[in-house]
This record gives sequence, structure tokens and C-alpha cells, in this order.
Amino acid sequence: MTAVETATTNVGRDFIRDIIQSDLDAKRVSTVVTRFPPEPNGYLHIGHAKSICLNFGVAGEFGGRCHLRFDDTNPVKEEQEYIDAIERDVRWLGFDWGTHLYHASEYFEQIYAWAEHLILAGKAYVDDQSQDEIRATRGTLTEPGTDSPFRTRSVDENLDLFRRMRAGEFPNGARVLRAKIDMASGNINLRDPVIYRILHATHPRTGNAWCIYPSYDFAHGQSDAIEGITHSICTLEFEDHRPLYDWFIENLPVPSRPHQYEFARLNLTYTVLSKRVLTTLVRDKFVDGWDDPRMPTLAGLRRRGVPAEALREFAKRIGVAKANSVVDMAMFDFSVREVLNRVAERRMAVLAPLKIVIENYPEGSSEEIDAIDHPDHPEKTRKIRFGRELFVERDDFMEDPPKKFFRLSVGREVRLRWAYFVTCREVVKNEAGEVIELRCTYDPETRGGNAPDGRKVKATIHWVSAADAVDAEVRLYNPLFKSPAPNAGDFASDINPDSLEVLRGCKLEPSLLDVPVGTAVQFERQGYFCPDPDSRPGAPVFDRTIGLRDTWAKMQGGK
Repeated sequence: MTAVETATTNVGRDFIRDIIQSDLDAKRVSTVVTRFPPEPNGYLHIGHAKSICLNFGVAGEFGGRCHLRFDDTNPVKEEQEYIDAIERDVRWLGFDWGTHLYHASEYFEQIYAWAEHLILAGKAYVDDQSQDEIRATRGTLTEPGTDSPFRTRSVDENLDLFRRMRAGEFPNGARVLRAKIDMASGNINLRDPVIYRILHATHPRTGNAWCIYPSYDFAHGQSDAIEGITHSICTLEFEDHRPLYDWFIENLPVPSRPHQYEFARLNLTYTVLSKRVLTTLVRDKFVDGWDDPRMPTLAGLRRRGVPAEALREFAKRIGVAKANSVVDMAMFDFSVREVLNRVAERRMAVLAPLKIVIENYPEGSSEEIDAIDHPDHPEKTRKIRFGRELFVERDDFMEDPPKKFFRLSVGREVRLRWAYFVTCREVVKNEAGEVIELRCTYDPETRGGNAPDGRKVKATIHWVSAADAVDAEVRLYNPLFKSPAPNAGDFASDINPDSLEVLRGCKLEPSLLDVPVGTAVQFERQGYFCPDPDSRPGAPVFDRTIGLRDTWAKMQGGK
């Protein structure tokens, strides 16, 4: 099953799908054509994943196609790095645009011609006012705007000035081209919006061929029309822009007449999805790049080991709605755990090692024990080495345990996962009184973790053989923001100082050296972890993808 098929299997009906079905039934469209139109001025985040799954998903569900189109109309903020990252992320998420990769910059000549068409029709004019002056005369939600003193320029003068703008005669900000619509409109977007501005900047694709660039509002709908998009699906912040989208379509000789539909964008607790904030986080080094595992970017989630399938399942689970709402991050975490529980192989790793010595195990001896890789596939096993000296978790031992602590303490017997029953006999401490070693004995009749006499133990703990343990660094990630509703205007005050904890000297079973970067495994009893690209031969670094349960919510008081 392809990713598109997976993303659209058992998807509930929603208003977007109802609209598409109605259009097909009424033969208003014959083939569904959607598009995912990112601006290449940053990395994609989890909110974009919802849009990607929707646009590619409905296209696949209704037998149509989805285009990937870069709306590259602002060379000041656009970089090839972002273009490459976006393509990589969409593919990783499981979708393919085939031959339908486009750029708004491919249409610059046609879009420019349509701007001249508006001038010739008396529906656009060159304005010499500054950006601040235009803003000041636009009016408010309760008061109309004021006509520009240049609004009555003749067609010939406007055409001459616009062509000179293209020729590079004027500096940045000297003039703009505005659509002549209605300065008294109740929709501020229709109050003579700017559709071209002067930008002397090198474009990633067109170089220095252009020094004027269309606005997003002017390029977007016309690009849709050129590509024959049937359903232009946007998030709700573009709802007030739809009348402008339609005005351009109605007043230009475009080859098709697409329609815009809006759905609620994704809002998550403990998360900020503002591209401005994400850019600032990277630029000001609050995080270590766009792919920092604390970031909500697809690159960050991938580096942390979140499977693409979990994102697709999450998008399916939250659905498509018309009203904005906030989704609890726990729902996303549930999707991640659900997928990883099904696909992640199990391994043993000790994050805070405490050595134990099994005194009645022969010195210099060891043995191989079979361990099952996944409980759903008991036929698949690996060999792990057992010997006299092992490492266990420091938290699995207490010298004076409370009543309900069933793990290691002096005189208590526990099961070592896949191996034997062991009993702690003695505690070894250093001069500071810290426990540095446990002296234990084992029952050789309990190989495999079961006692032939039927006796039971109340705890099973994981371990790693000291003889072949691999030293590793493990990075534990918590939410980047400590507030469930971070303030995007003052996000720095909501940064979580405990978003990253680095553990060194962790002990891993040797098979973990073979796990590919980007593939999550379960550290038994610990959570899901993924090798980080910072890993080096013999010196692995693992990132925690997610815990086995929501310990963060517990830390926050169960909120």
C-alpha cells in the first residue's frame, strides 16, 4: 500500500471531501487537481504535514493528482536550502508529485503580462507612496481607506512607469503597482492591494532577471489557474483573501477558474508553529538548527525518530474542520507511540549504569542468550551476551526500599530480562558513601527467566553485559516550551530550560551499533530512541523519540 493509499484509508468524510464529491457528481470537474504550495523561506513543520496529507490525500482518494509548487515570489527570504529541504520532507512523509513540480517563478512572464492587462483595463495603477503612507491610508475595520493621490494616473503613464519599474530604473520602495478595486470595501484586502513591488535581489531560480516581484496574493491564484487546479485548499487565515483571489480570477483572461476553500490550521499545545518564531529560534540559537529534535519541523521530528506513518495517522485522526481549535500534544504522542509500539524492535540500554557482580558465576566465562526482537514476532531473535559482570539501572536498586518497591535491594530476588533470577547480597560503597557496585548471586536453573520450581518474582529488570557494553551519549528531549499555550509575541519567556538533558556514559547492547540513523527502537522499560546523525563509529548518540508514557504531563501536574 502506498503512502497516499495509507493516508486515505478509512478517512472520515469532511466538508472538503463533500465539496469535491459534489463537484464530481455535478460534473463541474472531471479530474481533481490539488496543490501543496509552500513558500521556500523556511523548513516545513507539523502544521504543513496536515496540509500535505490533505492535499495529496484527497487527490489520491478521488483519482486525481497533487502538484508541488513553490510560491517563490520573495527572493529576500528564499534559499535553495529550503527548496531542497521541502522536497526531501514531502518525500519522507510518503508522497510523490511525479512530474508535477512547479515554481511560481516559472510564470513570472505571464503574471507580468496579466499585470499590464489590469493597467490597460484601468484596474491597476503605479503608486509613489511609501509603504508607511499606504498603510496609514488603508483605513481600519470601521473606517474606509483614503484614495492614493496617484490613483487617477492615466493608463499610459501607469504603463510607462510599470515598464520602467521592470527595467530597474527605480530603487526599492520607490513605487509599487496596486490593483484599483475599492478603498471603501469592508474587506481591507480589497482596498487597492499591492500586487507588484520593487526588489533588487537575486532570486534562487531566476537570478537577476527580475527586479520586480508579484505579491503572494497576485501570484497564487494565477498560478493555480495556469496549472488547472480545481480545488485550492488553504488554511483559515486566507479566508478574508478569497474575495481578492476571486477578483483577480474574474478580471484576468486566465485559462481556468479555480476556487479557494479554507480549513482550520493545526494548533498544538506546547508548540509554536509561527514561521517567524521558528526562524528566530534557529537564528538566535535557542535550538541547534532547523532539524533540532525539539523543533516541530518535519526535519526535527525525523531526526528524533518520529515515523512518517505516525504523522499521517495523526493527520487522519484530527480530521479537517472549518473552525480553529487547539489539539492536545498528547494526541500526537499517542499516534507516535501507537506506530512505534507496532514497528520498533526492542533492545536493552542502561542509561544510569550501576555495576553488579554475580559472585557464583564462573570468572572468565560467558554465554549467549536468545532475546526476542518484538513481542508480536517471537520468531525473530538476536543473541545477547551474559557474564559475571553486568550493568543495571541505578534506579532499579534501593538500599532501603519503600513498601511497593519490588526491584533490587539486599536480599531480594528479581528477574534479569531473558536471562536468570538474581539476588542482591551485598552493597559496595565508595569513601563518600555512594553505592558503586552490587554483589549478587544467580540461580543457574532459571535460564530464560523462569524457575522450574514455579516460584515467582515481582520485578523484571533490563541489563547489559559489562564485557561488551557500548558507551553512548543519550539525549532526552522534553517540550521546547513550558507553557501549554506559548506566547508567540514573547516566546523566549516560555522556553523550557529542561527541554534537553544529555546523559553520557550510558551502556548499550552491541546490536544497537547497527541501527540506522532515523530508525527508532524501543529501549526496554525506557522509551523509544533513535540514533542521531552526530553518532560516530563506536561512539553512538541516541535521541529519545518519546517515552513509553506521558511523563511530561505527570511532571506538569497531570495537566
